Amino acid sequence: MVLGIAEAVVGVVDNVLDKFVEDKDLRAKLNHELKTQVQQANMAQIEVNKVQASHPSIFVAGARPAIMWICAFGLGWQFVFQPVCSWAMAIWSPELAMPIIPTEGLMTLTLSLLGLGGMRSFEKSKGIQRNNLK
Repeated sequence: MVLGIAEAVVGVVDNVLDKFVEDKDLRAKLNHELKTQVQQANMAQIEVNKVQASHPSIFVAGARPAIMWICAFGLGWQFVFQPVCSWAMAIWSPELAMPIIPTEGLMTLTLSLLGLGGMRSFEKSKGIQRNNLK
């Protein structure tokens, strides 16, 4: 997700550079610096993920994966398993109704969780994070 956003930002900045920077060498230099910064941010995120995954507290290392698994299961149910089950039940047992599981908030929760992870990574890259969960 973050990679897609970063690529979109690079694409927008490329368009802006093409319109407002006439010097080809300067434009290439700025474009290269931008792509280098995006790559460094991606590498920093990888390091944050490693540290978070190795944390001894289950509340740090386990919370994000647990919520992501719940979101993945809910989205899988909503878009794969529930339609197949509804189809099968309509054929073999039309008198039974499928239970309705509220999944309206799954995309909001998933995208919010990914956004919070990005904000935490930004804080860590700037050295302004709080580490008081010990």
